[in-house]
Amino acid sequence: MFICLSRAVVSECDTVEGDSALDTVIEARGISKSFQRGVRVLDGVSISLRRGEMVALIGASGSGKSTLIRSIAGLIAIDGGRKGAPASGRITVMGEAVQQNGRLNCSRALRARIGVIFQQFNLVPRLTLLTNVCFGLFGQLPVVRGTLGQFNDADKRKAMQALGRVGIAEHALKRASELSGGQQQRAAIARSLVQGAELLIADEPIASLDPASARRVMDLLADMNRNDGLTVLVSLHQVEYALKYCARTIALKAGKVAYDGPSSALTPVFLNQLYGAECEELFLPSFEGQGASPDTTGSRHWSDPPAPVMPHASSAAMAVKPLPEIERLSA
Repeated sequence: MFICLSRAVVSECDTVEGDSALDTVIEARGISKSFQRGVRVLDGVSISLRRGEMVALIGASGSGKSTLIRSIAGLIAIDGGRKGAPASGRITVMGEAVQQNGRLNCSRALRARIGVIFQQFNLVPRLTLLTNVCFGLFGQLPVVRGTLGQFNDADKRKAMQALGRVGIAEHALKRASELSGGQQQRAAIARSLVQGAELLIADEPIASLDPASARRVMDLLADMNRNDGLTVLVSLHQVEYALKYCARTIALKAGKVAYDGPSSALTPVFLNQLYGAECEELFLPSFEGQGASPDTTGSRHWSDPPAPVMPHASSAAMAVKPLPEIERLSA
């Protein structure tokens, strides 16, 4: 079963066919991926994202979300066609080919325009938060200076501004290993801000975070989408966040697109029809067992994800006075 209602989400942009092509940020057509012979993790997936959209990608474990995210980012090669057969499978980002027919073709300049955030944060634990965020400048620096990590004051000021925006500037000179998971994920977002990315692809960025940290991270992604015009594709394991933050949702099932349309249509009864017993994975466990026994009457309504809680006094006591180096770079 495949349901596509995505045109309802972007109807205001549907003016001229040529304009539509120019506004397309992600275009994936007929892509498949197999890690074992004969077993497809992705099976003929086709999706597109328009500039300025914030789209959720949902699905039960093993549905192909992470594989699709990594394929679009140019981190893994999709399957190619058989010898003598017409070319199959193509991914373009902002009009440039990322890969086609099993061959990666993502330029350094294009990679600099794509920010990728993972569940694992991908920070260097022994380096300071400031240095980790400066790594987002690699695509803008000469190769030698970037490789050696030679960042000047102007680079560090950009990083400090990004850290200030995500609310962790006071931790700039701490090692990444000293920070909480939520703070490290916000640092990864700051790195994308410094990078100047036009497209942000996030692979389950809140999967390992507590509800309060998860909501802060999603608030930041929504702010970047709304105020910076950043196009966002975010893989989520909980439908509640898709409903709150994304007007459109793409649902994968067994490596295929099962639904593409307004998030508002993702009621518990609809998800139960779409995923069956697997739908219990898509609900927050704190929501009174909604996933374990979805309401089949259609009368149940969604609640917002849990609101952030205020820090305990012990957490507030950990705040420290900004160091002189931080004050200098923040000036």
